[in-house]
Amino acid sequence: MSQAPADWLRPAWPAPPHVGALFTTRAGGVSQPPWGSLNLGDHVGDAPEHVQANRARLTAALGARPVFLQQVHGTQVVELNADSADGTQADGAVAAEPGVACTMMVADCLPVLFAHPDARVVAAAHAGWRGLAAGVLERTLGRFEALAQQQRAQAATKFEVSDTLAWLGPAIGPRQFEVGPEVREAFMHVDAGAQVCFLPQPGGKFLADLPALARRRLAAVGVTRIYGNDGSDAWCTASDTARFHSHRRDQVCLGGAGRMAACIWLHD
Repeated sequence: MSQAPADWLRPAWPAPPHVGALFTTRAGGVSQPPWGSLNLGDHVGDAPEHVQANRARLTAALGARPVFLQQVHGTQVVELNADSADGTQADGAVAAEPGVACTMMVADCLPVLFAHPDARVVAAAHAGWRGLAAGVLERTLGRFEALAQQQRAQAATKFEVSDTLAWLGPAIGPRQFEVGPEVREAFMHVDAGAQVCFLPQPGGKFLADLPALARRRLAAVGVTRIYGNDGSDAWCTASDTARFHSHRRDQVCLGGAGRMAACIWLHD
C-alpha cells in the first residue's frame, strides 16, 4: 500500500500477514467540492470521470480490485471472486480468493471488516442502523464462517468462531447521531439490553451509539475480538469535517456528500 495517502486508516488489529485492510478518507483524490477530494461514490452527483480517477487510485493503492456494490441498507451478502462485477446489490461481501477486495462505501454508516488468524477468508459489512437492526452483521458473519469452515475441514483442523477478528471503522458518533423512537424500538425488539445505547433527548428523540450497538450484536454471536471504533469523537465522521465525508452533515450544509471506503482483501 505504498501509494496510499498517509491520512488513510490502517486497522490496528492482529490480522494475519495475508490480510490487507484500509479505510480511505477525503484525502488523495481529484473531486471538487462538495465531494472533495477522494469521493468513491458514483451515485452522489460527482463528475463520473472524477469518480473513475479516484477509484483507479484506490485500486493502485490496494494492489487488488475493489468491488463496488450497490448498497441498499439490507442484509444481502455476496461472495466475491475475479469475475464479480461492480453494481451487485448487497450490503455484505465475503472473499476467499486473493486479488479482490470486499469494499463498503460509507459516509456515516458503520463499516465492519472480518478476518481470522487461521483461515484465508475475509469479509466486510455495511452497517447503517437499518442493516444493523435487520441482521447484516450476522448474515455476513454466517457466510464468512461457512467459507472458513470449508477450508478448515479440508485441512482437518477445527475452526473457532471465537477467534474471529472484527474491526469497526469510522461512523457517525454517539454525540451526533440523533434518531427517532422507531430506531430504538427496532433494536430493542431483538435485544432489550440495547436500550443502554440510546440517550433520551427532548422531543422524544434519542442519541444512538452505533458502534456500541454493533459490538452488542457481534458479542451475541460469539465475536468478542473487536477493534477500532470505540464511539469516541476521533472516530466520528460527522465531527471531523477535514478528514471524513458525512452524509448527514454535508448533504444539508453543502448540497452533496462524498463516500469513503473500507476495504479488506487477501494477498497472494
